[in-house]
Amino acid sequence: MRFELVIFDWDGTLMNSVPRIVSSMQSAAREAEWGDLPGPAVEDIIGLGLPEAVDKLCPGILPEQSARLRERYAHHFVHADPTPMTFFDGVEASLGALRQRKALKLAVATGKTRRGLDRIFRDTQSGDWFHASRTADETRSKPHPQMLSELLDELNVPVERAVMVGDTEYDLEMARAIGMSRVGVSYGVHSVERLFVSEPEYMAHNVESLFDWLHRECRQ
Repeated sequence: MRFELVIFDWDGTLMNSVPRIVSSMQSAAREAEWGDLPGPAVEDIIGLGLPEAVDKLCPGILPEQSARLRERYAHHFVHADPTPMTFFDGVEASLGALRQRKALKLAVATGKTRRGLDRIFRDTQSGDWFHASRTADETRSKPHPQMLSELLDELNVPVERAVMVGDTEYDLEMARAIGMSRVGVSYGVHSVERLFVSEPEYMAHNVESLFDWLHRECRQ
């Protein structure tokens, strides 16, 4: 077996949550009196921790206004925005099949907060699918590789035996920074051209091809 640990990004890789993230951020920016945010600009920062995302989206924003924007974003994302949010088709069954490989470990590395990821785990009953997870508020935000290094240490897996899967350059760049294999998915937010700059080992254009590749590379 080539890999003994697969680390997944969440938003835009496993879950089709991008439309709700964009809508919630746009509503929050208006309520924080920052103004309108273009959808592509919001998509660009998905994967970053929320403070880092707001700083990039709203250069020069005052601390009080940033805090208000982040508070309103959390409100809309959790309570007020009705935009549907589900796993991409095939993800649940494919992860279930991958979990049957007893020697293989699965993990999540996400820009969400711990509270946000745990909420999603509860709502989707998916928390026990993974052996470990890291969020942006308990370590450093992507593209810094600290969350990957911590997962490797926790699960006692050498870097050459792990692979990172994600839909943004932030995912792939944090893996490249520590010499970890990486796989891009083109159905998320960043373009194929942008992902290829990070030299992914494989580019998956749909869920089926992603998990076909993982099954081949994680074959016992």
